[in-house]
Amino acid sequence: MRNNENCIAIYSRKSKFTGKGESIGNQVELCKEYIKVHYGEEALRDAVIYEDEGFSGGNLNRPAFKEMMTAVKERKHKAIIVYRLDRISRNISDFSGLIEELSYLNVAFISIREQFDTGSPMGRAMMYIASVFSQLERETIAERIRDNMHELAKTGRWLGGTTPTGYASESVKSITVDGKTKKACKLKIIPQEIEIIKTIFDVFVETNSLTITEAELMRRRLFTKNNKHFTRFAIKAILQNPVYMIADEDAYRYFQEQGADLFSDREVFDGTYGIMAYNRTDQEKGKTTVYLPIDKWIVSVGGHKGVIPGKVWVQVQKSLEQNKSKSFRRPRSNEALLTGLLFCRCGSRMYPKMTQRMTADGKRIYTYVCKMKERSQKSVCDGKNVNGNTLDMAVVEQIKRLEEDRENFIRLLEQSRKFYTSNHDQYDTQLISLRQEQEEKTQKINGLVDSLTEVGDGSAKSHIAKRIEELHRECEAIDARIQELERLTSQQELSDVEFNMLRQLLSVFRDSIDEMSIEQKRAAIRTVVRKVVWDGTNVHVILFGAAEGDISDTLRESKTHRGADSK
Repeated sequence: MRNNENCIAIYSRKSKFTGKGESIGNQVELCKEYIKVHYGEEALRDAVIYEDEGFSGGNLNRPAFKEMMTAVKERKHKAIIVYRLDRISRNISDFSGLIEELSYLNVAFISIREQFDTGSPMGRAMMYIASVFSQLERETIAERIRDNMHELAKTGRWLGGTTPTGYASESVKSITVDGKTKKACKLKIIPQEIEIIKTIFDVFVETNSLTITEAELMRRRLFTKNNKHFTRFAIKAILQNPVYMIADEDAYRYFQEQGADLFSDREVFDGTYGIMAYNRTDQEKGKTTVYLPIDKWIVSVGGHKGVIPGKVWVQVQKSLEQNKSKSFRRPRSNEALLTGLLFCRCGSRMYPKMTQRMTADGKRIYTYVCKMKERSQKSVCDGKNVNGNTLDMAVVEQIKRLEEDRENFIRLLEQSRKFYTSNHDQYDTQLISLRQEQEEKTQKINGLVDSLTEVGDGSAKSHIAKRIEELHRECEAIDARIQELERLTSQQELSDVEFNMLRQLLSVFRDSIDEMSIEQKRAAIRTVVRKVVWDGTNVHVILFGAAEGDISDTLRESKTHRGADSK
């Protein structure tokens, strides 16, 4: 975009794709007409259009909007024009902050529908008033969604989405709610998976440890639906999920004591079915999912079989809460230089584990430990630990020596040149795959958007909207990867300037590394080293630019094994 402080920005947004009514195209055309009448033909020619299609007005986390605001901060626009106020946001906080920022930047905000222009004090005042009504509408919708959740809680139905491990979703012909018949789904048990769930609860009750439970699942070769090892986080999520809980007397008493919104009578908690809990999370696009306290939950008896007695489930929750206070806290800072670069022979990262012992020169002694070895308690990986102080020193010294072998280093730099060009075919294949995946997700979004018109204002609408937002986030991540690969494929080779700079790196490294701070040393190593692999005996240092299988140098056992821990 050319730098033009007289340029006007046109912003349009629509939550779903449609060619009717206030579509993206219609909004833009109305804004263009406004510019033509009030600013003239020249301003219209220079106008820049920003479009966000398929994004809600709940927050400002939208790609085109962010791009526009970056241009505004760079003084490339003198005004922003929208067709209607809520095209920007329905949130008062977001909107008022935006208006204040635009006022500070001396950029006008114009809404055609409401005939507001922040170029005048009255226009700014009226803009705030209108935004209040926009947020009121949003909060009214949220209240209606909660009312719908209350109605759903009476049925104990499954609302869709990813099913919890141990269950699958099955359609039931009808469920009667206040005399009305609706199609619905409920959960049914997957025998093999539910046995894993029972094992997880049994092991945790016996050991009172997420770490030991994780290791035991690895030892027994029990995997997730995606054929991966269970992590402590996944195990904790399973243990905290009330869907596995049998709706019995203990369950009823627990939820009553915790202040949950109970929508099933006490008599229904007869030990036959499981628990369904609604409103457990607060999910907002662009933000991490927040788990709500139990007094915010809407709880009812579901149509599925529970597998964990209420007394056991409640005991597990108390244990998890108690374990919070004694959980391990990793030191915020340490002397380790290879964190993030060092890998075990099994492919897992190795991290520094600090000890209370000190070296002769007063530095804390630390050991690099394989994460998989720790997680599985040696059942998956039993590789040797390695003394971190010795390893870091050996790697630094070996990199220093590379500068002395000028011919070898030139060869390595030539490999760096090839690294950028030899992967083009691989990048192109990945690009094709990513673009196909992006297209498929876009089609899913369009299909879900179309279905919104058929579900009315029921709770299903909010769940469809959340799924659309999830798909948008996935599309954004794919788009970022596409841009990264396109950037790599555009680099045909290292420029002469970059090549010469790399040639000088090792000289600087050799002369200055000993005087650097810990942070500076880490940064310096990362300009030269791409990866370090510990195979239990030798350490392989892979320099920047080398292919994955190329080992640029090997530190022999005699240099590092003396300080290795053979646990």
